Amino acid sequence: MQYPFTTVDVFTTRRFGGNPLAVVLEADTLDDTEMQAIAREFNYSETTFVMRPVDERHTAKVRIFTPACEVPFAGHPNVGTAHVLATRAGARERPEGFVFEEEAGLVPVSIGWDGDRVRIAELTAPVSLSTGSRFDAEAVAAGLSLDAAAIRVDCHPPLIVSVGLPFLVVEIASRAALAAAKVDIGALSRLLPAEGADAIYLYCRELREDDGDVDFTARMFAPWDGVAEDPATGSATGAACSLVASLSPQPQSPRRFSVAQGVDMKRPSRLEIRTGEPDGRVRIGGSCVPVLSGFIEV
Repeated sequence: MQYPFTTVDVFTTRRFGGNPLAVVLEADTLDDTEMQAIAREFNYSETTFVMRPVDERHTAKVRIFTPACEVPFAGHPNVGTAHVLATRAGARERPEGFVFEEEAGLVPVSIGWDGDRVRIAELTAPVSLSTGSRFDAEAVAAGLSLDAAAIRVDCHPPLIVSVGLPFLVVEIASRAALAAAKVDIGALSRLLPAEGADAIYLYCRELREDDGDVDFTARMFAPWDGVAEDPATGSATGAACSLVASLSPQPQSPRRFSVAQGVDMKRPSRLEIRTGEPDGRVRIGGSCVPVLSGFIEV
């Protein structure tokens, strides 16, 4: 049987930048094993499967798979899936947004248009910020093949945070240390998985010229999900920015963050984050570029 699919590069305005995503449409008759096999075939950090919603008031049920497993929520899959559905609807219908049913809960995604082109898709995380265990900086540094001095702890220690999918979030002291980080799986395995987190997200306030005009630059490693490094991670970036905002003198005030990721992978991405919304949930947005479309045989 044939299933239509589209791939998009997410969190970028340049084809072959950003984070690739495969969106498989009309996926209602696929079973779990087939979805996982398709995700391994594409071998992107995530693949989404779009199905009819359980509740007709919503747009679709969306399942998200890495090459290794299903995840309850993620950022770039929602942004990319919304872009694909809005583009298929076209400027004549011009949808203003969607609501996706996901394992983590309902995920609203708004659409911004520029003429007849989708300019941006912005999701609302399914839950507000939560924090978990804190980790020793020296142990985290060992897991990243860095010296302990490379881990910045004056703002916050390494800790687990989530807005729907948990990550170990670490602030790195210098841009050189961020670029030098390399997973030592033996050392990192002494820390993760923990509390549902099996990925580590690093961010740094010090920038290089190629990071662009942003607030932070970041990297993310998820070896247990079959993702050596991710070019753009919306759920982790949203959680990290929510954490930083929560520690500021006015944590409830609206703030905007621009974050670069994937620069060291030569797949530069830019994520736009808004915190301090009345409902307490972070907004995660970005642009997409279509790349491939066709059918997959199952």
